[in-house]
Amino acid sequence: MSSREPTQLDAILKGLGMGCAAIALILPGQVTSRPARPVAAAVVAPSLDHLPRVADFAQEDASDEAREMAHWVMHSRDHRGMPFVIVDKRHVRVFVFKPDGTLDGATPALMGSAIGDDSVQGIGEREMSAIEAHERTTPAGRFVSQPGINAFGEDIVWVDYEAAVSMHRVRAKEPRERRLERLASATPEDNRISFGCINLPVAFYEDVLKPALGSRRGVVYVLPETRPVQAVFPGFRPAALS
Repeated sequence: MSSREPTQLDAILKGLGMGCAAIALILPGQVTSRPARPVAAAVVAPSLDHLPRVADFAQEDASDEAREMAHWVMHSRDHRGMPFVIVDKRHVRVFVFKPDGTLDGATPALMGSAIGDDSVQGIGEREMSAIEAHERTTPAGRFVSQPGINAFGEDIVWVDYEAAVSMHRVRAKEPRERRLERLASATPEDNRISFGCINLPVAFYEDVLKPALGSRRGVVYVLPETRPVQAVFPGFRPAALS
């Protein structure tokens, strides 16, 4: 559950494994995964008091948990004035917000097939074929995102670099997985299919996520599904909104 910035050495070492997003990138003389071009540190205003104290979901339907988390982010300024994302695993939905708490967009998503809130230690360095079914979790927590590049030269957004968890466009390369059909279904149960990464509809990735986080950092809040929110986010206080 790390938000540490990946270093060049990290990237080279990670190239020895494939991870959930097939994140090796072939460069002259080496195999490695890497973040995209260097990202400037977020510029945080001396005061964020001008920002609203609650998030604006507009007319979007969202669970109570997602709403409470987004409101707490704005109330506490935990996002430090950066764009932020709420990932609701129980309802397999993703909400992208502007720094001022205005909703940029929301979508169903595909997530880790295994129920759980932690990544297995060292999983980001392993071959995909070596990852057991029960290990394919999308970890819960607060993560500082970073733009990156995958094995196919596609841009992605890292959520947890060390665990090789990213947000990326859905890839419907294996017909038996029915990933596009799963995204379009009305129920969340069949959206649990990935190795841990968060698969987004292509149009949503291009039109919402990429403009928001494709060239800068943001904060990603992945809500837990097996533990209380306070156990994952110790500073979370929904009562502070009253």
